[in-house]
Amino acid sequence: MGSRIAVRHGRHRTNARDIRNSRGRNASRMPGVADRMTTFGIIGAGNIGSQVARVAIAQGHEVVIANSRGPETLADLVAELGPKARAATVKEAAEAADVAVVSVPFKSYRDLPVEPLAGKIVLDTNNYYWERDGRVEALDRGEATVSGLLQEHLPTSKVVKAFNQIMAANITTDGTPAGTENRRALVTASDYPEAVERVTRFYDEAGFDTVNAGPLSESWRAERDRPAYVSRQNAEELKANLARAPRTI
Repeated sequence: MGSRIAVRHGRHRTNARDIRNSRGRNASRMPGVADRMTTFGIIGAGNIGSQVARVAIAQGHEVVIANSRGPETLADLVAELGPKARAATVKEAAEAADVAVVSVPFKSYRDLPVEPLAGKIVLDTNNYYWERDGRVEALDRGEATVSGLLQEHLPTSKVVKAFNQIMAANITTDGTPAGTENRRALVTASDYPEAVERVTRFYDEAGFDTVNAGPLSESWRAERDRPAYVSRQNAEELKANLARAPRTI
């Protein structure tokens, strides 16, 4: 594949691209607890965004969550999430974030505020569904990646691919403690090693191993309809599936 794939199991690294696992149902069932509290600004309160919020809170983090319809529409979700969560506007969630999570439809990525996310790690959970988003020729031709386009829109942020190739429901059910045999793995990719390290820790807290696909230019390997997409895989399986992914579908 050109660059090395790094597989991370728990806190240990071996040679190969990165994949890691995540988990949740509630705090008592989570495999680990974060060593320090982070505020996650979650932009997009749909299936993936709300699940990442649940995982973050179960690990002791705080969540500021937003959607396109306004904070008043998130009252029920915030009540469920509890005292570590609050609803806000998109701009407020971006400003409050230590780490941001973008989980909006891909077609809306240009609506994200740029300045409030400057210098911050931004987890991109997006996938390109042309049926919903409209055709993007650069993606169809294999000349761009979903997360690479987001990085272009957020030039002063540190974008990292995360949680894009797992079904939302499995984010809070499939995680297991570090060292578990056949532990599920998830993909990351970024041009910033510190962003990969942050997602790797978060995946591990949530119960997943990590396979790093490399820079954002390689993140297409985990995009829709490729072998790494959606199906449950351990780190070695995921690494192999990233390697055999076709550039265009």
